[in-house]
Amino acid sequence: MNNVSTGERLKVKKESSWFADNIVTLIFVAFTIFGFMVSDGVTMNFFLTELSSRFFRNAFLVLSLIIPVVAGLGLNFGIVVGAMAGQIAIAIIRYFNLGGISGLMLTFLLAFPISALFGYFTGVLYNKTRGQEMIASLIVGYFANGIYQFLFLFVVGVIIKVPATHPMIKPDGVGIRMTVDLVPVKDGGLKYALDSIMEIPFMWAVLIVAIAVLLLQLIRLAKNSKNPVFSINKKRMTYINIASCLIIAGICAQAILTNSSLMMVRKVPVVNALLIIALCVFNELILRTKLGQDFRSVGQSQHIAEVSGINVDRTRIIATIMSTVLASWGQIMYLQNMGTLNTYNAHTQIGMFSVASLLVGGASTQKANLKHAIIGTVLFNSMFIMSPEIGQSLFGNALLGEYFRTFMVYGVIGLALGLHVWRSNKKGKITLD
Repeated sequence: MNNVSTGERLKVKKESSWFADNIVTLIFVAFTIFGFMVSDGVTMNFFLTELSSRFFRNAFLVLSLIIPVVAGLGLNFGIVVGAMAGQIAIAIIRYFNLGGISGLMLTFLLAFPISALFGYFTGVLYNKTRGQEMIASLIVGYFANGIYQFLFLFVVGVIIKVPATHPMIKPDGVGIRMTVDLVPVKDGGLKYALDSIMEIPFMWAVLIVAIAVLLLQLIRLAKNSKNPVFSINKKRMTYINIASCLIIAGICAQAILTNSSLMMVRKVPVVNALLIIALCVFNELILRTKLGQDFRSVGQSQHIAEVSGINVDRTRIIATIMSTVLASWGQIMYLQNMGTLNTYNAHTQIGMFSVASLLVGGASTQKANLKHAIIGTVLFNSMFIMSPEIGQSLFGNALLGEYFRTFMVYGVIGLALGLHVWRSNKKGKITLD
């Protein structure tokens, strides 16, 4: 009888733990479903078009957060520093009227040393504020923003002389304009420079991804079927993934063959997708190297890592530099899709939105992976799409939905940090007992 009751208690405890770990994700799933129920004007074509556009310009930024979390730096709000580096590179390239594919490649190349330098100094700061990295990352973002504003508002024009007739420069010759048009790539600019290289229909893209994932799951199943470490739960999840891929592939095939309305969804930028996939592969491969193992060791216990001969400070700085460089490239991808550089505020919400996206996917301050980043980006942007529609349908005012977005962003971060504190206190009590 005791054994049964103990087993039941463990099952209940496990289920409650799963619910606590995924409560943010479940809230966003429920919110998206609710949006479809109450918003008559939201068609699947509109939703998928908006979601695709947002996903391919935001996913790279969210993925840049994974390495710092693994390395024990927590949620790196400091990626805003990387975003500024990307914007500085864009401003320089556009000042000299460079554009097209070559101009975009030069922008990525120029952003690398700038963001690496910013990342180094940010990493040094994190080492000086161990245990308070998330607060430090917020402060460094505000501090860097002050320097950034000073550079673009005063240095350009007063210290670095520029012609007042340049379209990027303010009429008095001091400072860069509030808004800089990146100019369409066909006219020699950076707008859609990456997006326009190659595009394929949305349903074809989903079908290709579904088949690729299906093959990977089948290979995994064949490889681990006789492996004792491959538990029943892992097998069950693999079968679920295989069934899901088959269903999705079937839906896509039907839509393609019947030329359904889903074929009208905005086309997918292939190069953007390949870069996102490349970053996913990079994150997985780097964590299997000696450096990746050092990241994990430092993230689990800095003391044990140091005793094991790992240079903790150096490892944390490398993780910060990687995150900052990736964020700068992510911001370039984001802005070329937007087509406009809002000079003084394009970077302001990047840190908050990216962190919130990662948390929505089920990540925490101590654990993050590719699944969290991808799912979180999809669900977070689904909320952005549905919020004004819900506000319009329920209250006749889409602006209420816009306000709700801000509430959700800060609410998600607050809830995640609250759960982190709760878990830490709970572990502390268990240890004391």
